[in-house]
Amino acid sequence: MASVPPAQPLPILYNELSPLSSTEHGAYKLQRSDVAPFLSKVHAVPVTIDEFIMTQRCMPIVFSGGEHTVPLALMGLNDGANVFVTDEGGLAEKNIYMPAYIRRYPFMLARLQADSQEMSLCFDPTSDVIGEFDEGEPLFDAGQPTDTTKGLLDFCEQFETAGQRTGAFVEELVKADLLMDGEVSIQPDDADKPYIYRGFKMVDEKKLKELRGDTARKFIQNGILPLVYAHLMSLSLMRDVFARQVAQGKMPPQPADQQPVTVN
Repeated sequence: MASVPPAQPLPILYNELSPLSSTEHGAYKLQRSDVAPFLSKVHAVPVTIDEFIMTQRCMPIVFSGGEHTVPLALMGLNDGANVFVTDEGGLAEKNIYMPAYIRRYPFMLARLQADSQEMSLCFDPTSDVIGEFDEGEPLFDAGQPTDTTKGLLDFCEQFETAGQRTGAFVEELVKADLLMDGEVSIQPDDADKPYIYRGFKMVDEKKLKELRGDTARKFIQNGILPLVYAHLMSLSLMRDVFARQVAQGKMPPQPADQQPVTVN
């Protein structure tokens, strides 16, 4: 869910990708920041199963449509709307859990060759938090990775491992035929027509209740069932996110003829 060969489309947030090198980037430093203006227009990011419990406390968790399904944390219900981040890129309020996918940016692990399993620490060179700055945390010292770089690599490796576990979790849901097309209809008091959100997948509660035998035991023993319920419980937050969008003036025009508003 995070590692893609350079020839493939880059993941969300990333504009370019370059391998971090002591030869080319020996003088680079990292300037950590509490604000990320680019996030203000990001309404959904991938989330791993390691984060389900934390995420479901404040954000809905859905599954993306399409062939390669991944769990998504919804930070807004419409493209370009993020109710948890200000226009300046700071947190809209305290105690909001920020998914690891966002916290690792602008770094990630990637395969430099499509036919290779070896992964390298890469970064987005368009980011303004890494470069040849006068101040910041050095990434290299005498050609060797600093503790900062080692920490970044460790975090990305942990995220990659969590992503693999998440892929296996989704495979189990697909194998059990538990995912269905989702739809949420929200009717504001002062609107003539409802806002209809589609384009995502969710667990079918009816099929979940019908699980029997080995599959049910596996879901309990492997810890899949609590993750499924975390996802289902989080769906009630879609209306809370909608209310936040209304309060923040981030709603799209009233839908004409009840055309669906898609969550991708």
